Amino acid sequence: MAPERIPGATLLSAETLIEMLVGRDPPLLIDARLPQEYRNGHIEGAINITDNNLTQEKLGAHAASLDTPIAFYCNGERCLRSSNASNKAISWGYRNVYWFRGGWVEWTAKRYPVAW
Repeated sequence: MAPERIPGATLLSAETLIEMLVGRDPPLLIDARLPQEYRNGHIEGAINITDNNLTQEKLGAHAASLDTPIAFYCNGERCLRSSNASNKAISWGYRNVYWFRGGWVEWTAKRYPVAW
């Protein structure tokens, strides 16, 4: 099970994530699931970088500033990929880390739009 909270990250609901994605300063959205899962559907605008492949250099290529808002998600409460990725970003000094703990399971259960 994923942790309840991640120190240094803001926990998001699907609704809050939607508000952020359509807002003035949308976060970089990272889908930390496996590539085949991403190809089978993902949240629109998300880029796919699994937690095992996330490096400081890869993240920096998409978020050069440590103030860049970054939101991570994976397969939900039984998945650790997004919590691992969030912890990495925090350890590298990123200050605006958001974690959508419910992830893909919550997103699709609520029938929110998906991309392929």
